[in-house]
Amino acid sequence: MTRKERFRFVLDYFEKHIPDAETELIYDNPYQLLVSVILSAQCTDKRVNLTTPAIFEKYPDAETLSRAEIDELFPFIRSISYPNNKTKHLIGMAKMLMEKFHGQVPMTVDELVQLPGVGRKTANVITSVIDSQPNMAVDTHVFRVSARIGLTQGAKTPLATEKQLIKYIPRELVHKAHHWLILHGRYVCVARNPKCEICGLRPVCKYFQQVVKPTLPPGKLHLIG
Repeated sequence: MTRKERFRFVLDYFEKHIPDAETELIYDNPYQLLVSVILSAQCTDKRVNLTTPAIFEKYPDAETLSRAEIDELFPFIRSISYPNNKTKHLIGMAKMLMEKFHGQVPMTVDELVQLPGVGRKTANVITSVIDSQPNMAVDTHVFRVSARIGLTQGAKTPLATEKQLIKYIPRELVHKAHHWLILHGRYVCVARNPKCEICGLRPVCKYFQQVVKPTLPPGKLHLIG
């Protein structure tokens, strides 16, 4: 099977089974999504969604957040991973939005990565989710799932993974494919003990074909294919 064929199978499967995949972060506007994505680094979306309502109530926009003091904001995100750094990043991000972007979240990766707490992954998330730009955010799920299935080959960094995925995924599907791979990694192709028995990508998955399948007893192999 060629890589093009593998990509086509995977994309067709996701289009059929989860056509409307989207971020699980809860937000109402670009500012809220940006805050949520910054908070979500090495933290679950569920925890972020429990935390942000109080933040957005007190700091509904970049202007109010830019005037926050560290000791005022910190209690709101105490339960989030790396709260000290993220408190500083959020205030710094809001200040730069006000000073350089008139309080509006920019919609280019080059501009977004200038903001404190915003790296390439976060910038790709914002532009793909808000503006459906063909930018692929590579988190741990995307990195792992892409390599396991065989969509990427020898990619050692998130950027290398991003470049390989972008090469083979049609531009109009990139913003969806990001969510497909994340959700698949979050609920099926989990880090430990991936749920191959319920995965519809088994026919083209290198991990299943090369690692899992050879260890299955004949009876089990017949049941899951």
